[in-house]
Amino acid sequence: MHPLGFSTDEKAVRRAGLDYWHLVEVREHPSLLEFEASRPPTSVRHLFSGRATPKGAPRNYLDVRYQPGDYLVFGRESVGLPEALLAEHPDELVGIPMPGLVRSLNLANAVSIAVYEALRQLDCLR
Repeated sequence: MHPLGFSTDEKAVRRAGLDYWHLVEVREHPSLLEFEASRPPTSVRHLFSGRATPKGAPRNYLDVRYQPGDYLVFGRESVGLPEALLAEHPDELVGIPMPGLVRSLNLANAVSIAVYEALRQLDCLR
């Protein structure tokens, strides 16, 4: 969703050391609503959240069986995903367990952990 909160222009990508950026297919959506309208109706969405829900903790990201075409959705680092979305789709919530008093990971680390687990399950890391 816009605004992204970071830049993806050539200078920013180069400074971040993303030498694989040319291999990434980037699709930006102005809003969550427009993203929802664009995704295939048969796709599976996994909503990553660091918050517990009224029904308890989200599923552990290691328990999810990722499939090609799945969408992994993360919110802003400061506020996460919208509360209404989480409340409407508790069966899609996924979390990364945290030890002890640690509240959550930063967004980049959470995305890395989840994406690499999905890639591992899909046998894409060879």
